[in-house]
Amino acid sequence: MKERIRIMVRMGIRQFADPYYQGFAAQIAFYLLLSIVPTVIILMQILNVLGITSLDFLFIWLDRYVTPNMAATLKAFLENRSSTGNNIILIAMAMWSASRAQFALMRIANYTYSSGRTTGNFFKERWRSLGTMSLTVLTLVFVVVILVYGQMILRLVFGRVIQTSMISRLWSWLRWPLALVLYFLVIVFDYYLLPLKKMNVRDLLPGSIMASVGMLVVTVFYSIYTNYVVDYGLIYGSLSSVAAVLFWLYLLSWVLVLGILFNKLWRDTRDMKARKENE
Repeated sequence: MKERIRIMVRMGIRQFADPYYQGFAAQIAFYLLLSIVPTVIILMQILNVLGITSLDFLFIWLDRYVTPNMAATLKAFLENRSSTGNNIILIAMAMWSASRAQFALMRIANYTYSSGRTTGNFFKERWRSLGTMSLTVLTLVFVVVILVYGQMILRLVFGRVIQTSMISRLWSWLRWPLALVLYFLVIVFDYYLLPLKKMNVRDLLPGSIMASVGMLVVTVFYSIYTNYVVDYGLIYGSLSSVAAVLFWLYLLSWVLVLGILFNKLWRDTRDMKARKENE
């Protein structure tokens, strides 16, 4: 295993020496930043259509991971009902910016898995990025619905067998592990859709695990920063919070790219080992 890890590190360094990889993480982070507000607002509109009107879970998340000024601004957007014209503009903004981030990940995935031979047809990939982004948004809606209505579902299924207090306690234990599992599945789903040449789901698991853990670690450090650093001054806090969000998205983008590369390195080293054993 140690020898395999050394080979993977050596191959990874050689892969990143390719100039094609330079700047992609910054490009992904930029378009993710543009898409955050319109995407969240659209998600809330979809949840309202589904009858989920309580935004407490989102407000708790905003209070925990976003600076107070930015959280107050986002809450004001979410609490106001948008007009039809505004919704159309927000949908267009969200789909364009988010699909640009997805498009960049697609080109990186195609380039990595084909060993630099192809990045896919530009126009076809642009259309495909819109489709995969729509599927990703629907998947996120499904995750939110499960997290919001999970306790109700447990009561419907096990209400006659298990006491209500026990179901509430069980849900308090299961909710966040379930959220992590669903979060991991979203990453696997995205990694499967990205490349033109589809990989086996088994080959996607190592990079997906790495990306999930890496994004969790980056987010934990970001939450620590927002909780203990940004309140030192109005000007300093506001400027540093903007820089922190940019840096957070940049690191998240790098983690996603590294997850794609890790899948390739894991598969290649496994195939190398199999060839040596057959010789």
